[in-house]
Amino acid sequence: MLEGFGTVGVVIALGALLAHLGVLDLHGQKVLSTVSFLVATPALLVVTLQGNDVSTVFSAGMIAVAAGVVATIVGSVLVSWRRKETMGEGVVGVMAATYGNTGNLGLPIATYVLGSAVLVAPTMLFQLILLQPAILTLLDAARSERRLRVSEVLLRPVRNPITIGAFVGIAMVVLGWSLPGWLGDPVDLIGNLAVPCMLLAYGVSLRLGPLPGRGVAPSVLWGRVGMKLLLQPLVTYLTGHYLLGLDGAELLAVVVLSALPTAQNTFVIATRYGTGQVMARDVIFVSTLLSVPAIALIAWLLS
Repeated sequence: MLEGFGTVGVVIALGALLAHLGVLDLHGQKVLSTVSFLVATPALLVVTLQGNDVSTVFSAGMIAVAAGVVATIVGSVLVSWRRKETMGEGVVGVMAATYGNTGNLGLPIATYVLGSAVLVAPTMLFQLILLQPAILTLLDAARSERRLRVSEVLLRPVRNPITIGAFVGIAMVVLGWSLPGWLGDPVDLIGNLAVPCMLLAYGVSLRLGPLPGRGVAPSVLWGRVGMKLLLQPLVTYLTGHYLLGLDGAELLAVVVLSALPTAQNTFVIATRYGTGQVMARDVIFVSTLLSVPAIALIAWLLS
């Protein structure tokens, strides 16, 4: 677990150092975020999802994960309503409070803490199938200068590269397909750009933007961090244990993975849509620091 967090921290620090030395500026940060959003992340999703077993991916654990996510969505929407945030700010706030870092932190934690990387699949798939397409569609609608027709809203997900990558990967899971080597190798190579680009862009923002905690109201920051690290895993545990009868490794997996910090691609998406960037960055920063003791405590209590 510490190795996974340490790897992430080193790359973020490198991004901050490059910004400090003038190698990367805010324009460079935007380029890195754009490459990650439009090209690298869709490729990564295809590579990550292909080859998974359908029964492992679509399991009861996904229902427990969904319950925790719904609880944090409700809490985040209430925060946005009370603060009279714009639709775009509110949607990014929901993502910051719900969307866990299943990629570059979930996979190593599943391996080192839970014993199998496959256990991250239900959490990752729920985020990719339902949560992320809904968030991107709402952000597209919020950015549009006119009111979108129902047909346009329904078609938005199939025009978004990240959603397309997720659906292609899911289709390959269902059909049991894998990319042939001549195509899979370049897609894998491009997908490997996603996480480094995200982390370097995030490091640049930490160095050139407002210091963490100074660019967003404390009530918003700590409210969404609390929802991510406390409310979501608690509701996931109660649902999984008492309603679905999960126990042992499967229960431990969904609760630990519900306590993952906010994903870096929340900041990438906020940058892409030009709304809520500082809030997303600060929630990622604080939740990442606090998730280490949170996940260790959950693993100790449920092991």
